[in-house]
Order: sequence, then C-alpha cells, then structure tokens
Amino acid sequence: MGNVSQPLHGKTALITGGARRLGRAAALALAEAGADVAITYRNSAAEARQTASDVSAFGVRSLALRCDVTAEKSVRTAVAEVGRKLGGLDILVNNAANYETVEFEKITVKQWDAIFASNTRGPFLVSREALKLLRRANGKIINLGSLGGLRPWPDHAHYCSSKAAVHMLTKVMAKALAPEIAVNCVAPGMIDLGEKAASAFMRRMAKLTPMQRNGTSLDIAAAILFFATAPHFVTGQILAVDGGLGL
Repeated sequence: MGNVSQPLHGKTALITGGARRLGRAAALALAEAGADVAITYRNSAAEARQTASDVSAFGVRSLALRCDVTAEKSVRTAVAEVGRKLGGLDILVNNAANYETVEFEKITVKQWDAIFASNTRGPFLVSREALKLLRRANGKIINLGSLGGLRPWPDHAHYCSSKAAVHMLTKVMAKALAPEIAVNCVAPGMIDLGEKAASAFMRRMAKLTPMQRNGTSLDIAAAILFFATAPHFVTGQILAVDGGLGL
C-alpha cells in the first residue's frame, strides 16, 4: 500500500456493466490506480474486449465476462470466475443499470419490472454472490445510484424509484455487512457522455447547474476511486456528484 501513485496495487476489482460509458471510465481509473480489473457485459462484447485490452495497458490483469446481472445463475458463474482467475475480490462496483424516460401513466408493468430487475435486483444479487470473496478481503462495495434516486423526475417514476431503492440498499448493506465490508454509493447528476441526441437537453441542464457545466465520466470515475481508496471507516454514504444540481 506504500505506492502513492498506485494506491490499489495488489487489489482486485469487479465492475458490472464495465464495457462502456461510466463503467469503462471506472475500470480505467481503478486499473490506473493499480488494481486488477474484471468487467461484466451483457451485449457489448466488442466494447468489453476493447476495455479489457485498455485496462491491460496499465500493466494489470484484466478479465471480461458475459453476465446478466438480473439472473442468479449467470451472476454466480461470473463471480466464481473472478475468484478463480484473479484470486479474490477486494472491490465490487455495481454499475450495470438501465435508464428510460416514460410518462407516468404510460409505464407498463413490464417496463417497471425490467428497470427494477437490472437496477435494484442486480446490485443485490452480485453483492450477495460476492460476499464470501469480499469478506475474506475486508473489501468494499460501491453502488451506482443517481440524482434521480434523491430527486423526483416526473417522467422517470420507475427509474427514480429503482435508484432510491439502491440508496436504501446501500445503507442496509452498510449495516448488515459491517465490520468486514464497507458499502457506499455514488449518485451521478447530469453526466454528458457526448451523445448527440441529448446535446440540447445537456446544454439546458448545464445552465441550471451551480457549477455551470454537466458532469463527465471522469468526475464519476474519480468519485468511485475515492470510495475505493477511502478509509474503511467510511460506510453507508450516498455521494451526489452533480455540480450542485440537487441543491
């Protein structure tokens, strides 16, 4: 642990949904800090291979595993594989999730259940299956919540509810899994991932944000790295990374 530039040297991290977007940014940040990194993906096989290759470029071990975080057997297999190939697990980042905009009265039961399966059941399942490895390492779990789990967005009832549940799950797990495992949550605000379709919306949101800009994937990766390297005494926290938008 003496290496300041690589505070995670000798540690192993698993990031669900790590092939692209915020998951990829987190994978690269933890790899740069010295961790061996496993990522899961569901459909983004090509992106997953690219991210795993980019992770290896930092001189650490990398692993890309296909996994459906909503399915018990798939999760169990993936976590076992991480333990077998990387020798253990110190940091779990529950990042895999879905996002959808639907007017309240138009949300179908299928849409409601699908969002809760990926966004809430997923983090629960992966955490539960990883417990044995994490306990052995006195490890850390970092969940990805959302400003939408702290503030009500009228056209995102199912999404906001699923993320509010992740925030509560974080707090429950922090109590239930202490003292061996520290559990925290990063709640992103408006993060601009450069998607053209969202550019007008993003410009509007930047003006409403006290910091006068939207977040970037690097802002979120830095917050995840903060919890990954924080004292074990820090647990049960929900950190909004939103430029003050939620104030």
